[in-house]
Amino acid sequence: MKKLILFSLLLAAALTVSVQAPAQTPPESSWQEVVAQFTVARTGTGYMNDSDFTDFLDRAEGKHERPGFLKRFAARPIKFFEHWGLWRTLAAILLGGLALNLTPCVLPMIPVNLAIIGAGVQSESRRKGFALGSAYGLGITVVYGLLGLAVVLGGARFGDLNANPWFNIGVAVVFLALALAMFNVFHIDLTKLHQHLSRRQVEEEYLAAFGIGGLSALLAGACVAPVVIAVLVLSGNLYTKGVHAGLALPFVLGLGMALPWPFAGAGLSFLPKPGAWMEWVKRGFGVLILLLAFYYGQLGVRLLMSRIMPPGGEEHLVVCENKNTCFRDALSEAQAAGQPVFIDFWADWCKNCHAMDKTTFADPKIKARLARYKVIKFDATNYKVSPAKEILDHFGIMGLPTYVVLEPVK
Repeated sequence: MKKLILFSLLLAAALTVSVQAPAQTPPESSWQEVVAQFTVARTGTGYMNDSDFTDFLDRAEGKHERPGFLKRFAARPIKFFEHWGLWRTLAAILLGGLALNLTPCVLPMIPVNLAIIGAGVQSESRRKGFALGSAYGLGITVVYGLLGLAVVLGGARFGDLNANPWFNIGVAVVFLALALAMFNVFHIDLTKLHQHLSRRQVEEEYLAAFGIGGLSALLAGACVAPVVIAVLVLSGNLYTKGVHAGLALPFVLGLGMALPWPFAGAGLSFLPKPGAWMEWVKRGFGVLILLLAFYYGQLGVRLLMSRIMPPGGEEHLVVCENKNTCFRDALSEAQAAGQPVFIDFWADWCKNCHAMDKTTFADPKIKARLARYKVIKFDATNYKVSPAKEILDHFGIMGLPTYVVLEPVK
């Protein structure tokens, strides 16, 4: 009898344990579910100095300040167009294109630019230098405009080519050839042209200027500026409303970028005649172009290696503040703490991203300003890899760098 009672008690205990077994842990929330608990307070793009970045955070936090003419267009291009009309909008786009020549992607190209349009020096012709500079500028205008159309019509991202390792390796080869020509390893008739050229030689000369201008525009695509995104947003908005002329706006931006170069070519024609001094100038250009070749070569190799041996998991795409958590976990932590989030979308091939890290983000005042935020650096180098693609699409990111400020829903 005692054995029967003991057996009954043990059986009842076992059934109780099985009935009261802990419930399965619910599946973790996806990043989409977590990000839905935030609102986008502000989005910014391109390189920003300390003052511009502080102004960006001020506006994200609701501290309104009246920005300048160009900043107003970059901040709200559609409202700017509706309020100020076509001609002031075109003026803003031209000024913005002109300012693109000061970005980290275009400044290193100046030695190459001068080597090409400097051919006008030998002819001692202001008209010749102007024409070569115009051919170079036309290459910029056409290619930059086509890049913009690819984004507006094709859903591409500005700087797509710069994420391609073979493109960077190809650019390195072109620059290596130009550098060797500067050192007289072989001759490219750009800076030592004779007065009496055949028609075919003249055509090749202008095609070379046009081609290098186009290459400069492609490389500039890696430097996304606020005005670039503003033009693309306005162009796309006008196109969806049936105003097909809006597709010309990226070409206007390229024209603004091209404006200085015809005048630079004309100015070069007044330099002294080529002599011993020109050989030293060529060698200086050669060194700078050789450095460009090395930069794009190693960048191409790095991008290629990242595709051959990509790190696994979501963590390789997201570098959180403590370098241990992923995008979803960082957002969850911020949500639990009621903390705003600052996301820096960057890439290894993005020159403005590296420039921001070395200057603005390294400033103690900016670090102190960002202390209240949950800071997430999102690595979008391989932006076509999941979940990078989905996250960039969710925030409507057209190019890098892009900064997003999120506020938790109250």
